[in-house]
Amino acid sequence: MEVKFAPLRPWDDFILGAARFAQPDFRDLAKWNNRVVSNLLFYQSNYLVVAICLFLLIGLMSPLEILLGGAVVTVIFTGSVWASENKAAIGHFKRQHPTFFVLAILMMSYFLISIIGGVMVFLLGITLPLFLIFVHASLRLRNLQNKFENKMEEIGIKKTPMGILLDALGQEQETISKIADLLAAQRKN
Repeated sequence: MEVKFAPLRPWDDFILGAARFAQPDFRDLAKWNNRVVSNLLFYQSNYLVVAICLFLLIGLMSPLEILLGGAVVTVIFTGSVWASENKAAIGHFKRQHPTFFVLAILMMSYFLISIIGGVMVFLLGITLPLFLIFVHASLRLRNLQNKFENKMEEIGIKKTPMGILLDALGQEQETISKIADLLAAQRKN
């Protein structure tokens, strides 16, 4: 299957006039997670532009530290994905606790960068864009086009870089559906 980049969505739809925002339902984690994943898939090109702009802005102030921080995060991410595919215990943990797997990657990155130096650059250059993207994806309500595009990705008609990244992190929509079913079953018992 050929990987296609998602189109850059109009900024009016992304954050300006036509955009609709609402607080997520914190009691329904599966629904909130589904909103975040859907928005990550739908607005992935917009998120990439925002992240690159912030990354470059911070990088211009501290170029060596931002390169070091990026290299550390890349090595840890690549190593953790490799380990989850080749080590049964880590792969099992990733499938059972995908959110903790992502947090573990971030914490390992923070720990290594704190040893090397440049923690503030890590926090501003890497974590700040991720935080802003997560906040937007949490608050942005989905529209009909968003739901349609995500279904195409979910059933495999198209594949995008964000879909591949979410799969590698164990955040695919199929997993979210399983988690939602598990939570619903536990509430009934």
